Amino acid sequence: MDGFDIDQIDEVIHGRLRLGVMAYLAGAETAEFNALKQRLSATDGNLSVHLRKLEEAGYVAIDKSFSGRKPLTRISLTPEGRTAFVRYLDAIGKLVDQGG
Repeated sequence: MDGFDIDQIDEVIHGRLRLGVMAYLAGAETAEFNALKQRLSATDGNLSVHLRKLEEAGYVAIDKSFSGRKPLTRISLTPEGRTAFVRYLDAIGKLVDQGG
């Protein structure tokens, strides 16, 4: 495994829930908080913590507004997030290629 570099695995993305968020947003571009929560089988608190970590890394943007009187939170992948996700997938792909 000479070509494998563990430092290429982005720890911000690598967590199961954060990886799920990134994968979902890579296809959907934008998602409502409750849709993500349901799709990833997460609790409000757990998802919020992971979204904050992704937001701090600059990988997602979070927009909070209201729909009538109901709070509405939308999450979208930033250009930096998309780039980081592609790099992450490339690193995992190299790992898989070398393992087989």
